[in-house]
Amino acid sequence: MAIIESLEEIPVQNPQVEDFSWADLTWTKFGTSEHHDDVALIPYSRVDEFIIGECSNAECPTRFHIERGRKRSRGSLKEFKSDEYLEYRLYWCSFGPENYGEGGGVLPSRKYRLNTRNRAARPQSMRGCTCHFVVKRLYARPLLALLIYNERRHVNKAGFICHGPLDRDAIGPGAKKIPYISNEIQQQTMSMIYLGIPEENVLEKHIEGIQRYCGSDATVNSLASQYVHKLGMIIKRSTHELDLDDQASIKIWAERNKKSIFFYQESSETEQFMLGIQTEWQLQQLVRFGHGSLVAADSTFGIKRLKYPLCTLLVFDSRHHALPVAWIISRSYLKSDVEKWMKILLQRAQSVEPGFKINGFIIDDAATEIDPIRDTFCCPILFSLWRVRRSWLRNVVKKCDNIEVQRELFKCLGEVVYSIWDGVDTSKALERLTQDFVGQTAFMQYFTSTWLPKIEMWLSTIKSLPLASQEACGAIEAYHVKLKVKLFDDTHLGALQRVDWLVHKLTTELHSSYWLDRYADESDSFQNVKEEYIASTSWHRALEIPDSAVTLDENDILVAKVQSQKDTNVTRVVWNPGSEFAFCDCAWSLQGNLCKHIVKVNTICENRGGYGDSMSLRSLKEKLRNIKMKPMDDSIALDLSMALTLQMCEQIKQLVQLSGTDDISNIVKDLPVKWGCKKGRTTIGIPASIAAFIKKKSKKRKR
Repeated sequence: MAIIESLEEIPVQNPQVEDFSWADLTWTKFGTSEHHDDVALIPYSRVDEFIIGECSNAECPTRFHIERGRKRSRGSLKEFKSDEYLEYRLYWCSFGPENYGEGGGVLPSRKYRLNTRNRAARPQSMRGCTCHFVVKRLYARPLLALLIYNERRHVNKAGFICHGPLDRDAIGPGAKKIPYISNEIQQQTMSMIYLGIPEENVLEKHIEGIQRYCGSDATVNSLASQYVHKLGMIIKRSTHELDLDDQASIKIWAERNKKSIFFYQESSETEQFMLGIQTEWQLQQLVRFGHGSLVAADSTFGIKRLKYPLCTLLVFDSRHHALPVAWIISRSYLKSDVEKWMKILLQRAQSVEPGFKINGFIIDDAATEIDPIRDTFCCPILFSLWRVRRSWLRNVVKKCDNIEVQRELFKCLGEVVYSIWDGVDTSKALERLTQDFVGQTAFMQYFTSTWLPKIEMWLSTIKSLPLASQEACGAIEAYHVKLKVKLFDDTHLGALQRVDWLVHKLTTELHSSYWLDRYADESDSFQNVKEEYIASTSWHRALEIPDSAVTLDENDILVAKVQSQKDTNVTRVVWNPGSEFAFCDCAWSLQGNLCKHIVKVNTICENRGGYGDSMSLRSLKEKLRNIKMKPMDDSIALDLSMALTLQMCEQIKQLVQLSGTDDISNIVKDLPVKWGCKKGRTTIGIPASIAAFIKKKSKKRKR
């Protein structure tokens, strides 16, 4: 085959089939006689279809992951070759590149096992497969992708097939009949066992998964049954207490699970105990849903009941549900300590995605140090009201018996918060609250002792920071409620003061629950799990309520009614509609939660007159109004504020265009060209040989 040195001579191929693979393309030798690769040109929009086709290889079914990636911005190169990349992705078979069986000579899942402490038949996923290819989005032609196949065969370094039905040594002598148990199947089986699903159902799904690699066989079913039973016994017998001493136990766990830890600091006389947990799957979700999006924090969970408070970092997935991507266990909220783990977490994400950057960070505690967040992530900070609302509503219901008093008291608490935008003196709003409800001794004692000393700090934070939306608050609250149900079970109340128990619960039950939720949604399997996952937030439950079920009284805007969808004879009453401090008489709301009836009513009130704006919209208007009211004589401040406003409006405009288009190339064409760096501007237009000569002449002489 002739070697081609110019990409212009290589034709663009667009197979007619939906998913295509290596065999459907004509490959060309590209490069020089000393170094050349097999390449093909395809439309960039069909890269995903090529990857799906490669994963569906009958001889070696697999999945490909991004091993390495790089990006460039348009206009960053003054001179470039035809094969320079705008985006570079190295895809590697998920059975490589590492080989976890090296060092022992024989893999634990082969004809006999090595003498390990864990006697479970748990085959490792890394087989040292060298199959990989590169996808380059061309700098000169962004609509095209250059495929470079470095190694097409699924073999190890020795040249032997290392996974799939043709690998005779993968799982003993019967590899043609016994399929390889991939990480995905193993994680699925473990998640179902951790969640308490009956063994019969676990075995059924396990066999369905392994049948993707081979047909049904009596031997396969028998060995699969043994595998599921043994794995279930190991999980049931496992314990969080690796040592009687809690500190020693967590140290042993940290040594065994280094891949799931991104920060660990033992307790000493000068340093506080800190443990940062993030599994490989959580890291993938952080990069996938956190890049260019929001990250939120549930910052002070278990501050009264656990030995060390738990802070959770959350991202919002494709359905805008809160997904935990990191857990930090520590009692220290010092700026220096927070900055330590935040920088390491960012570096960990950027090691997977070099251009990783978040667009906003949501906090829920006014005492949170915001300087480390700004210094590390360099992004705006938003504030979520869910913790304030939940705490006030729970105590109003708990400490006041009359529902009419509960409604009026909760509405008055909302007016205290609204006073920072209505131009009302906050001290007068608080004075009115204490005078009107002086008879509610239990609640007022709680409010004056817990909230009154720090109410100025909270209101100042609410006023100074933009507020998160009701949907984001509902998603964070849904995670908090699920975490509380998982951890504060009556059977484990005696272990709340042990860190190893907390780590065990997080990395087994809670992690498995969210992994199975995402897997069920993406693979369209486990329909019951998928339905529960979709309806896990009040926002999505509110979408199921039709507009016709909501009744708003034009004469009395303080009351709204919502007809129940399960029982049409039941009607829920929402008091103070259109406000974040609306009050509903349903059981879920009376527990302090944001219910679907309030979300639905507030959504309808946004499009009708007579109701006030939401707090997040008021906060945005206040920020814009402050910019508009800058005095003209303060010209530099006015110019800076106007520039920031225009930049924000431009970003919003681009985001709307990006979410509404089907072809990203139309937006890329309209992006402005970036200038070259100042240091290289003098060489623009000068031939490369002369420019190199000038740079060499300008260097200082080395002594």
